[in-house]
Amino acid sequence: MPKLNYKIILHIMGLLLLCNGGFMIIATLVSWFYKDGVTVQIAGASITTMFIGVLLMFFTREHRKEMKQREGYIIVTFGWIFMAFSGMLPYLFTESIPTITNAFFETMSGYTTTGATILNDIEVIPEGILLWRSLTHWIGGMGIIVLAVAILPLLGIGGMQLFAAEAPGPSADKLKPRITDTAKRLWFIYVGYTVAEMILLKVAGMGMFDAANHALSTLSTGGFSTKNASVAYWNHKPIIQYIIILFMFLAGMNFVMSYFAFKGRVQRILRDEEFKWYVIFITSFTIIAAFLIYFYADVGLSSIEHPMVWGEAESAFRHALFQVLSVITTTGFVSADFSIWTPFLTIFFFGLFFLGGSAGSTSGGVKVVRHIIMIRNGITEFKRTLHPNAILPVRYNGKSIRGEIVFNILGFFILYMLAFIIGAIGLASLGLDFSTAIGGAASSLGNIGPAFGALSPVNNFDVLPSAGKWWCAFLMLIGRLELFTVLIILTPFFWRNR
Repeated sequence: MPKLNYKIILHIMGLLLLCNGGFMIIATLVSWFYKDGVTVQIAGASITTMFIGVLLMFFTREHRKEMKQREGYIIVTFGWIFMAFSGMLPYLFTESIPTITNAFFETMSGYTTTGATILNDIEVIPEGILLWRSLTHWIGGMGIIVLAVAILPLLGIGGMQLFAAEAPGPSADKLKPRITDTAKRLWFIYVGYTVAEMILLKVAGMGMFDAANHALSTLSTGGFSTKNASVAYWNHKPIIQYIIILFMFLAGMNFVMSYFAFKGRVQRILRDEEFKWYVIFITSFTIIAAFLIYFYADVGLSSIEHPMVWGEAESAFRHALFQVLSVITTTGFVSADFSIWTPFLTIFFFGLFFLGGSAGSTSGGVKVVRHIIMIRNGITEFKRTLHPNAILPVRYNGKSIRGEIVFNILGFFILYMLAFIIGAIGLASLGLDFSTAIGGAASSLGNIGPAFGALSPVNNFDVLPSAGKWWCAFLMLIGRLELFTVLIILTPFFWRNR
């Protein structure tokens, strides 16, 4: 195995830091506009980050423009870690979050689009910092690596290795033959959706600042809000929640499907099995939740004291749809405290923690396509038991799936569940109760945000001990990068030079 090209790794780390510092300038301008008193500090964080990035790029300018798969995995994993450590500087410089543990947790939660927070009073945080929180979501949602892939050709470097490490799902659905063209088109759709939601939320009655932050959080399926009550703050304006519902749905489906929609290839979307099951899951789970909320749950609904029957029915449907989408897409916005609706719904939503959105979306979790293939493989195994000599391939979208892809998916799911169990044991070893430990592990690994017990939607992760915050941050990272990318670099054979 050839030696690692360390110079190109550090060079790209410098590029990522340069981009990160550039986004901090946006937060600096917002801070200056609102005169929130922390403009100089955010600007200092931006300059520091970009300065380090420039230094790294300068001292590694004489690098070999060759990148293998090992370099790709290292760049993706350590790229996220570098981004998290630099991204916490605005919190530390402004003392909005004065401790390194809390600042790192908040930043990692942002970049991994988890949306878990340690802030007890969000509404007193300066506007520049609130926007930076949302920007960390937006940067991480599509993947800072995909952005870098679009820039790398300018440096004479190919980016396929990065894309493979960033999106190691069961299929690589490219829009164009060149990976850079794919990245650019995905970002164009991503930006377009963000602007569209921001405008619609503003028209619906949300303030411009709140609209911008929630649009950034929605399209990234992140969940950071500018209000302590999250989206429940606008329970009296259902139209706002329906707009967020629409864009959570779009963010949770494969962005390639959005591209096909804009190209008028609607039949291609309707034939896609993952999209069909994504819609079926959302529809069926919403009906179940709405029925139980309407007849059995009196808590967490709208603030109307004596609604008419239609008002009750609409409210039950809206909150059911909102929370089902929020959990499935791993957005983590809250319109009500689903953890106290009924015992059945508590278990119901916990199960949804393991579903996830579509592959090729900004969602976390296991992903719908993996569940489809695992279920079909299970059914196929039953058939093989009855007909041992028959050739029975697992099919998806009308095509036979290679055996190694099925094994990869089964291995991923086993590893995911093992990571969940170890994650829960780790939290329990710190003295957390059962529901808090399993909820925190499932939420962090799935990049969801709210959980159960002491980490329910009305609480936050500040109750965790310091070790618990670092542990959850690690779970967020491996969950966001789909396990293999991070865990493979922890193995001894990865680092052997042969």
